[in-house]
Amino acid sequence: MEKSELSDLYRAYIACLNKQDWTQLGQFVHDDASHNGKRFGLAGYREMLERDFDEIPDLHFNIQLLIADPPFIASRLAFTCAPKGRFLSLPVNGKTVSFAENVFYQFREGKIAEVWSVIDKAAIEAQL
Repeated sequence: MEKSELSDLYRAYIACLNKQDWTQLGQFVHDDASHNGKRFGLAGYREMLERDFDEIPDLHFNIQLLIADPPFIASRLAFTCAPKGRFLSLPVNGKTVSFAENVFYQFREGKIAEVWSVIDKAAIEAQL
């Protein structure tokens, strides 16, 4: 897959998340996907995302930086949202916070197979 094709695929994946179109998630996420070393497949990946949107009703993924080097994507995602309760063990409780997530993806067979993610928790702590 070419860099531009992989970037376009990733942008379509982010659009799918923002629409919460879970029926289409399998177009982007491998059946054997893992997140931060935990293998839970497409079903577990979907459950994680549904839980995120339940806990953060105004969640919206904004691509701030995107680098494609097939089969990898590196992305910096920006968020401004109001988690309902605790988030990353912090008492956010509905306060609007802004933070970034740095994410690396490995694609296999045209789908996300591995995800490594780090959220800037210190940025959230500074706002509370």
